[in-house]
Amino acid sequence: MNSNQKTIFVGNVGEEVNEAIIYEYFSTFGDIIEVQLPSAATNPALQAEAKHRGFALVTYGSAADAADAADNMDQSELHGRVIKVNTARPMKGLMQQTGGNRAVWESEEWLKANALPLSQSGGVQGRNGSGNAKDDADDEVD
Repeated sequence: MNSNQKTIFVGNVGEEVNEAIIYEYFSTFGDIIEVQLPSAATNPALQAEAKHRGFALVTYGSAADAADAADNMDQSELHGRVIKVNTARPMKGLMQQTGGNRAVWESEEWLKANALPLSQSGGVQGRNGSGNAKDDADDEVD
């Protein structure tokens, strides 16, 4: 576990479990700053009444408390389900380290290093009356 990580991931959380239950269950290990149960709703207007996504994020006041909770609660039971508890990895950092599910050209750094401005790339403006033989040939497909 990262020595300065204060947030833990709690997976396989049942539908009936709410933030208060998570707080009560994990407060044994130290001061909890925040408990999050991300909503399954994609529409922000419906998030209040929507079910959660089946996991929770618990942020402690200290990394030692988070480590204790992860070590002691992993594979324990919460409301009839065996939960998985480990260090929460920030999505932003995870995406940058592994590439995540994003194409390489979606990164600003890659675009700056490899992409030309549209006016120079032969993009839309280049195709519309550029006089380029390859573009003209593509336009004349029967």
